[in-house]
Parts: sequence; structure tokens; C-alpha cells
Amino acid sequence: MKKGKIIAIIFILLAVIIVGSECMYTTQENEYTVVKQFGKIIATNDTAGLRFKAPFIQSVSSVTKATQVYDLPESEAITSDKKTMIVNAYVLWEVTDAKLYTSSLNASSTTAQGRIDVIVYNAIKTTISSMTQEELIASRDTAVVIDATDSELDDIEINDMIEDENNTDVDVIIISERLRNCVGNQCDQYGIRIKDIKIKVLDLPDENKEAVYTRMITERNNIAAAYAAQGQSAAQIIKNTTDAEVAVMLSEAQAKADAIVAEGEAEYMRILAEAYNDPDKADFYLYTLQLDALEESVTNGNTTLFLDSDSPIAQIFEGIE
Repeated sequence: MKKGKIIAIIFILLAVIIVGSECMYTTQENEYTVVKQFGKIIATNDTAGLRFKAPFIQSVSSVTKATQVYDLPESEAITSDKKTMIVNAYVLWEVTDAKLYTSSLNASSTTAQGRIDVIVYNAIKTTISSMTQEELIASRDTAVVIDATDSELDDIEINDMIEDENNTDVDVIIISERLRNCVGNQCDQYGIRIKDIKIKVLDLPDENKEAVYTRMITERNNIAAAYAAQGQSAAQIIKNTTDAEVAVMLSEAQAKADAIVAEGEAEYMRILAEAYNDPDKADFYLYTLQLDALEESVTNGNTTLFLDSDSPIAQIFEGIE
């Protein structure tokens, strides 16, 4: 009898524990809890704490509040200038309404990702189809800055683009923002929100890469040739200017040298004139000149002279004064 009572007490305690555990549930800080009764949602909780429910007839499920990542499959998109681009993107999303998320998607992240896939895929197609290939490539990693005078997005010219995040006079358009704007509130009906859409890969199809690379190389070579021609033209201008300056400087220097030589010769003649300013000195100077002329006449072994009797040199040999 005593043993039977002990067993009964044990069963009662187990029943109390089981019923007690069925009456209580806990909501964590990083989750929502959804309470269902006969499959119908009767309550949701988004704050942490201990709560009670009716045992056995009510069930509790949890939904994470954490930001989730969904990697979209790679796809092709056509730009406004009819260029094909390969796009690979990922989405950051979160649950904002646990009741709506559970009732519409059965709290399934896989089902939610299927809805996100369709919505974001259409947004990517729509956004890329409104941009040229150059605009798309330019806005992949940085903001595309458009002149504030451009009121229509589809009329953007690539030449108007600059990378200047500090310029307050222009409108900044980032591709991720355009994608989010295109998605809008389409996910609200599922109780989820897309926080961000990032382009992970933006590339050309393999069959187009070679042609595009060849065109890019040709364009860069043309730009390089233009720069080289400009440099050569500038160098020739500098050379011509320098040559002209050098010619002027040489001409001026030659003129100064000629003037100095002329002054020297004039001074030399003046000194000679002063030195031979009387008859005796003049005769001596003439005598030395005659001797110099005679010396030059008998060079190279030539010792024979034919002189006129009136020649001053002949008079020297004859001793005529």
C-alpha cells in the first residue's frame, strides 16, 4: 500500500511538471513568438520574457528577428542601350510582422526567399533596363553623380557623371538605392522587409568580353596617341621658342663682340698713330715693314729676288737713304 502511494505521488508530480511546462513559454530577445490555438494565430510577442498559455490546445513557435542573407541566382539583364549584362546579387532581409509572416508564408525562410527572388529579380530587370551599360558599370561600386539640372533619370548622359560624394550641388543615385526604391513595399504583404540589395557580380557574357576588351584597348590606345601627340606638339613649341631665344641671344652676343673688336682695333690704330706721329718714327716703321716684306719673299728656299731699282727694298741693299 505504501509503495502504491509513492508511485501515485511520482505520477502526480510528473503530470504537474508536464502540465506546468505546457503552460509556460519564453520569448528570447532576438526572436518573435507566435501562439496558435487549433491552427489559428491568437497572439504574437516581440519582447523578451516568460509567458503563459493554455496547455495542449495552444502551441508556440519562434521566428528570428535576425537579418538574413539570400544569395540570388546569377541572371542576365538587358541595359537601355541593348547590352547584355550578367548580374549576381544578394539580399539582406528581416521579418517585421511575425503574424503576417506566419500566416502568409508559414514562417518558412525558404518560401520567403522564393517570394524575394521573384520581386528582386523583377526589380533588377527594371532598374538595369533603365540604365546604359556605362552608367551601370560606373555605379556598381560608387555613387553615380548626376547634374542637378537633369530632372529625368532616364535622360542621364554618361558624360555628366562624376565621382564626388561631397558635392552638394548634384543628385546622387546609387544602384542599390534604385533597386530598393523599385522593390518598394511589395514585401510588406508577407511581413518581411528587404533591408538592402547589393550587386556582387556585374560582368559581360563570355561571348561579348573579347570584343569589348578589344574595343576598350583600341580606345585607350587612341587616348594614349592623342596624349602623345599633344606632348610632342607642346615639346616642339618649347623647342622652337627656345631656339628663337638662343638665336636672339647669340645675335646680341655677336653684336657686342663685334663692337668690342671694333673698339679694340680703333684703340690699336690710335696707339699706332700716337707712336709714329713724327717723321723719324714713321720712317723707322716703314723700314721695319720693308724688312718684313723681304723676309716673306725669301721663304721656302727661294733666295733670288728681282727688284726694281726704285723699290724701297732695293734701296736698302744699295744703301741708298
